[in-house]
Amino acid sequence: MPMGTPKKIKKKQTPEAQFHSSLTLCSKHKDLPAAISLYESAVSQNTRLNHHHFNTLLYLCSNSVADPSIKQLSLENGFRMFDHMLSIGILPNEATITAMARLAAAKGDGDYAFGLVKGMEKYKIFPRLRSYDPALFCFCEKLEAEKAYEVEEHMGMVGVSLEEPEIAALLKVSAETGNGERVYGYLHKLRNAGRCVSESTAKNIEDWFCGGAACEVGEVNWDSVRVKESVLRNGGGWHGQGWIGKGVWDVRRANVDLSSSQCSCCDERLVCVDLDCAETERFAQSVAALAMEREVKSNFSEFQDWLDKHAEYEAIVDGANIGLYQQNFADGGFSLTQLDAVVKELYNRSGGKWPLVVMHNRRFRGLVENPSHRKLFEEWMGKGILYATPSGSNDDWYWLYAAVKLKCLLVTNDEMRDHIFELLGSSFFLKWKERHQVHLLVRYTFAKGNLKLQMPPTYSSVIQESENGSWHVPVADESCQEPARTWLCITRQSVSKACGEVSQKLASSQNGGICDNHELRSCTSDSVASHNDKTTIVTGKRKERSPSPSHLNISPA
Repeated sequence: MPMGTPKKIKKKQTPEAQFHSSLTLCSKHKDLPAAISLYESAVSQNTRLNHHHFNTLLYLCSNSVADPSIKQLSLENGFRMFDHMLSIGILPNEATITAMARLAAAKGDGDYAFGLVKGMEKYKIFPRLRSYDPALFCFCEKLEAEKAYEVEEHMGMVGVSLEEPEIAALLKVSAETGNGERVYGYLHKLRNAGRCVSESTAKNIEDWFCGGAACEVGEVNWDSVRVKESVLRNGGGWHGQGWIGKGVWDVRRANVDLSSSQCSCCDERLVCVDLDCAETERFAQSVAALAMEREVKSNFSEFQDWLDKHAEYEAIVDGANIGLYQQNFADGGFSLTQLDAVVKELYNRSGGKWPLVVMHNRRFRGLVENPSHRKLFEEWMGKGILYATPSGSNDDWYWLYAAVKLKCLLVTNDEMRDHIFELLGSSFFLKWKERHQVHLLVRYTFAKGNLKLQMPPTYSSVIQESENGSWHVPVADESCQEPARTWLCITRQSVSKACGEVSQKLASSQNGGICDNHELRSCTSDSVASHNDKTTIVTGKRKERSPSPSHLNISPA
C-alpha cells in the first residue's frame, strides 16, 4: 500500500511577518485603534519595523483625521510614530511627508506642513501636487493669502502644476481678502487648466462677482484697440489685459445656442478658441523636430520649404484616410471618387480655394497606374492640390505639420492615437487635439452615398473673456453636452454699451468681409481671424497657386 504524501509542516512566522500581516488587515479595514495597539505591542517586544510599516501607520492616521471621534488619537500617534521613525534612522519618502503634512494641516499648522515639503530637498525627494495640498488648503481656509501664494510660488519653482481644486482655493482666498488682481489671474489659470469648472468652483466665482470688492476693480478708460489686438493675437476668447470698467456685475446662469453661439442672457456670441500664435509656432517646431528624427531629414526639410512658399491653403486633407473611409466591404478599396468629392466640397465651401491633399508616394504611384485616374491627377497637380510624400516616409507627419503650421482645417477621421502621436506628449499636442481640435479638425461622414462635412462647433466650451470685459464660464454637469450645459454669464451693462459703440466705429474703419456660418478660415502670419465678430483681416495680395511639386510626374501611358 503506497504511503500518502506527508503534510507540509506550517512554518512558524517571525514576529516581523506576523506584525506585517496583522497591519495589512488593519489597513484594509481602516481600523486605526487596532493598528495603534498593534504598534504599541511591536515596540514593547522590540519588533523590527521597516519603512513600509511606518508609512502604513501614518497613512491610517492621516486618513482618520476626518472622523471627529478619533481625530485627536490620529494626531497624537501620527507625530509620535514619525518621530520614532526618524530616531531609528528610517528616512521618509514622498508618501511619508504627504501623510505628515496632512496631519499638520488637520491641526491647523500650515507652516509645519509647508516646512515638511520644503525640507524634502534634503532627502532628495521630489514633491508632488498632493504633497503641497495640505499646506495650501490650510492657508486658504485660514485666509492666510500671502502664505498660500508662497506655496504656489514654490510649486512653480519645482515644476508642479496647479489643477482646478488648487486654483479654486487660491481664487476664493483672493476674493475673500479683496485681491482683485489675483482673482483675475486665477480666472485665467482656470481657463488654461480645463474646459469646464465644477459647481463648487462656479459658486466661488459667483461669490466674487456678487461681492462689493468686485465692483471696484477695473479701468474706466481702457485701450479698446489694444484689447482687440490682444484677443486676435491670443487666438480668440480672451485678452488678458485686466478688468475692464467699474460698477456692479450682473451674474446670471445661461445657456448658449449651438447654431448661433449666442448667450441666452446677454446675446453675446461665444467664439472658437484657438492656440495663440506663440503656442502654434512652438507646436509646429516640436512636430517638425520629431518628424526629422524619424524621417529622411532632407525630405521633410524640402516639404517645409515648399509649404512656406505655399502657405495659402485653408484645409489639409489626409488623402489615405479619406480614400479608405468606410471601404471595408467586399470589393471595397481606395475610393478616389470619395476623395475627389471631399476636395470639391471644400473648394465650394471656401469660395473657390483648393485644399491640399497629402498622400504617400507609393499610393499615388499605384493609383496613377490606372488610366481612368490619370486625368484627375493631372488636374490636381496643375492646381497644386496634391503633395505626395517621399518613399519610406510616414505621411502622418506631413499632414499634421501642415495643419498646425498653417493653422487651418484638417480633414481626417484619424483620432491620432498611434504611437507617433504619443511622442507628442507635450501640452501643445494635448491642447490642440483635445481642446482646440474643434477648430482645426473637420470630421466627415458619407450618409447614403452623399457627402456630408461635419464642421467644427461654432464655439469652444471653455472660459471666455470678451473684448467688453464680460465673462462666460461653462459649468460641468453629468452630461457635459451643449447646448444643455449651464454657463455663468457675467457682464457689466455700462461697459457693454460703451464697447458696442466702439466696435461699431472700428468696424466702419476696417476693411474685411463678413463670414457667415462656418466658412473655411486660415490664420497664418499674414492673416488673423476674429471668430468673435466673424471679421477676417488679411494683409497682402493672394499668391497664384503653384503646381504640385515637380517630383509628381505622370509617365505617358
